[in-house]
Amino acid sequence: MASAGTPAPAPSPPSRAPVPAIARAWPVGTRPVVVRGWEPPATVYGPGHRGVDLGAPAGAPVRAVAPGRVSFAGRVAGRGVVSVALTGTDLRTTYEPVAPSVRKGDEVDAGDVVGTVEATAQHCPATCVHWGLLTGETYLNPLTLLPPWLLREGPSRLLPVLNVRAQRQGGER
Repeated sequence: MASAGTPAPAPSPPSRAPVPAIARAWPVGTRPVVVRGWEPPATVYGPGHRGVDLGAPAGAPVRAVAPGRVSFAGRVAGRGVVSVALTGTDLRTTYEPVAPSVRKGDEVDAGDVVGTVEATAQHCPATCVHWGLLTGETYLNPLTLLPPWLLREGPSRLLPVLNVRAQRQGGER
């Protein structure tokens, strides 16, 4: 209990359940280059990067990462934006700059094309897609939607075992 003249402690933010790894596709390509990663801001209006930038050529298809309903498809500040409310969650993803091929209210499945990458030099040194994830007005790291098998750098590879003498079945001869 705070005494007179002593400020009460700030309430702690409500704890949030982890983001479910429900994505079944990358928004662009199969394993795009992350040009710029997630940098959460310290405050609501503070500096940071509220998503990830994925390298992609202009005209490349942009796909929904998980099933949902398009909640916005249009232009914001001169750039094309598509936002998808993810089915069964309080999450929504955003993709920009994208020339939308969907309309508000459309249902999409994971992997469905929602638009194409627009050529712009406003955000990245080369063309890219800014992929965002929100719950309410809170930004989250969109990479947390991806299951481990989509995040891996490549397939497993068997390497030769060197300097080991091979044995034949039934013992050495």
